[in-house]
Amino acid sequence: MKNANHGNFDNQQLLSIIERIEKLNEDAAAIADDIKEIYTEAKSAGYDPKYIRQMIRLRKMDPDELDETDELTQMYRSALGL
Repeated sequence: MKNANHGNFDNQQLLSIIERIEKLNEDAAAIADDIKEIYTEAKSAGYDPKYIRQMIRLRKMDPDELDETDELTQMYRSALGL
């Protein structure tokens, strides 16, 4: 299905949309740099960034999902003799 407005762009609206996306991309890059700095700081303080990332993933989980993940991880570890 073709866009009914094809060829009839509102130039100002299009420019506004593009500029807003560009700004958000700049903000996202700045935030990514900030996060990278914090991981570097954590590593300098003796923390392992790999496990910090893991803790962040776990904290995002629903409590029931986290419990299930813990149980399954333990079950697999036991099965493998770990």
